[in-house]
Amino acid sequence: MFSFCSDPASLEGTKWLACYLTTGKHMAFYASFGTVMVLLLITAPVALLFGFGGAVAARSPFLPLRWFGKSYTAVVRGVPDIAFFLFFVIALDQAFEYIRHKLKCPDWELPVRQGNDFVVCPEAKLPLSSSPQWVHETYGFFIAVLTFAIVFGAFAANVLHGAMRAVPRAQIETAEAYGMTRRQSFWRILVPQMWLYALPGLSNLWMILIKATPLLFLLGVEDIVYWARELGGAKTSAYAYPHPDWRLWYFLALLVFYLGLTRISEILLGRLSARLSHGRATLGSERQGRTA
Repeated sequence: MFSFCSDPASLEGTKWLACYLTTGKHMAFYASFGTVMVLLLITAPVALLFGFGGAVAARSPFLPLRWFGKSYTAVVRGVPDIAFFLFFVIALDQAFEYIRHKLKCPDWELPVRQGNDFVVCPEAKLPLSSSPQWVHETYGFFIAVLTFAIVFGAFAANVLHGAMRAVPRAQIETAEAYGMTRRQSFWRILVPQMWLYALPGLSNLWMILIKATPLLFLLGVEDIVYWARELGGAKTSAYAYPHPDWRLWYFLALLVFYLGLTRISEILLGRLSARLSHGRATLGSERQGRTA
């Protein structure tokens, strides 16, 4: 980036550090912080959508749909996250390729399973081998987002299902007595009120999601943990900027980043909780009324 960085061997002090921190790999390291934030901003609403669907299914009067909703939350919550991430990503990728294989290569006669190998026609590969690098990276990121959303959607479904049950039944009965249909009472009475009960659990889930972002490394995405390990490790003379083992300082920077992110999240979630509870009877307000 700087003109004096052309000869790293002649650099010392602050010039050496300035050139070292502006290399291409460090730029990728800085960009990986944006990757983590994009993952959080996309995964959170998608996981909430999965969770809402799972919660609605779990309380459905239609028995197969209710079984599906309860099975989704039970199975995903019962499997360790690391095992799920390692297995599900491979299974999901192969499922996509198998569907494309059946659609694009109907005349294929060889078995898809050949020992331990999963072989599909070249046209069905995702992404195609001729695709540029950014397509491969985008596809890997998409798989990561979908996996995170399914995992945390199961936890969100459990939280939302409990929040729906926490809304007083008398309010639903009153709405029905005034002539509201089951659907109207659900969307106008139950859903608006359940968020106040669900917010503490969803807040904890958001914090867990933040702490789970280093699992991107398991999915093949070059995240901040990957680059901290790569850049912080001891270099040899083969590198332009050799240095001792600095992983402690790189991971200390990640510690500051995650602590700052969680602190900002706590402030925003606290304000959201105050806004949702404004004008509503809560346990604290009832106690204040009794004291007065």
